[in-house]
Amino acid sequence: MKNIGIKIIIVSLIFFGINGYAQENTKPFYGLKYNEVYIDSMMTNALEKGFFPGAQIIVGTGDFNLISKNYGYHDYTKKQLVKSEDVFDLASMSKVLGATLVTMRLVGDGKIKLTDQVGEIVPMYKKTAISDLTLFELLTHTSGLTPSITFYQALLSTPDNSPFLSNQKSEQYVEPFDNMFVNKNIVYDSKYLVFEPKENWVQIYKNMWLNPEFYPSVYERIAKANTNPRGKYLYSDLNLLLVKQMIETKTGKKLDQFTNEIYTELGISKIGYNPLKWTSIDNVMPTEVDNFFRKDTIKGYVHDEAAAIFGGVSGNAGLFANAESIAVICKILMNNGNYKGKQILKAKVVKEFTDSPLAKEGIYRGLGFDKRKPDEFFTKDDFGHTGFTGTFFFMNRNTNRFLIILTNRVNPTRTNRLMYKDDFSAKIWRQINR
Repeated sequence: MKNIGIKIIIVSLIFFGINGYAQENTKPFYGLKYNEVYIDSMMTNALEKGFFPGAQIIVGTGDFNLISKNYGYHDYTKKQLVKSEDVFDLASMSKVLGATLVTMRLVGDGKIKLTDQVGEIVPMYKKTAISDLTLFELLTHTSGLTPSITFYQALLSTPDNSPFLSNQKSEQYVEPFDNMFVNKNIVYDSKYLVFEPKENWVQIYKNMWLNPEFYPSVYERIAKANTNPRGKYLYSDLNLLLVKQMIETKTGKKLDQFTNEIYTELGISKIGYNPLKWTSIDNVMPTEVDNFFRKDTIKGYVHDEAAAIFGGVSGNAGLFANAESIAVICKILMNNGNYKGKQILKAKVVKEFTDSPLAKEGIYRGLGFDKRKPDEFFTKDDFGHTGFTGTFFFMNRNTNRFLIILTNRVNPTRTNRLMYKDDFSAKIWRQINR
């Protein structure tokens, strides 16, 4: 039966392809059908090979969703099918759909400038090595900040000071984490972390609360993190942590408040931080089985440990959404900031953020947005972002196409990188972006 199914797909591809070229007047119809069959084939193969348990996909234009489909299940028990209202942990797609989106609004309103410096706006950084980093450098990842810091590990220790992780399984290192094994004797710092609600402490997981006195040490480590050449491209989560601080300090408003205002204005409700505050846990896709820090299958709370430390609201990660909500934001960006006749973002700001201002220096990056050096999959006009959990969205105003692919490829483990080895999302993007 499996072979018969594959043959049907191949025949369908050939049929739609030939007819699509042969009948020019009906080319859009056949092109769309061809793309849908191609996507179905890719998804069938991905699910069979275990790239991820489940996925949502939307292909659209500046006006319409052309293809909108769900595939697979919440996890490999195959008990719960993926539905359109299910939300996925977006991981680093949050950089664009959260902090960058808010920055675009603020820049357009003249409330913040790309030349603003970190130390000018956030007093704690005034006399530090990062004080003169600009908002532009943070958004283009040219600040020189180190890629990431595992802040949460400062909350952990072992009685004999043995390492948290080992590359060899043993009696002491039993449970897997990524491609390592976790020390079974890890203990938590009770000064900063408790497992019952405590007044004024920050909930960072369903049974974990963090003492806010921990944050000064986090900010101190960020202030000392510019260890790489400034002006060179180096992708760093810390950049967007600082963007969030600049936004909140400048305006006196929290990032999640800002994003919720914009999402409400757009009429989208299946997007936001801390999803259990606005949707059922049954509608949240599970991510990793975390045997290291949270000792649980993560579902309803952010996967990224840095974002977790900040209570699930961060510049680098934290957003959850379904594909339909993201499609609305894609349409805004495709239409130069306009949505249903209302100017949500200034057109010149959309252009500025989605261009490649440093292309002459060989840096193919927008402001917040991911852009790629043209290759077999991407063109110079494509822009979007990806996420560690297996998420992807890209668009191109010239071809009038956008693509959203949401998966939970880290379930049950982040070691599963099969979709990347296959160039899975890039192949689909190339197919529909012609």
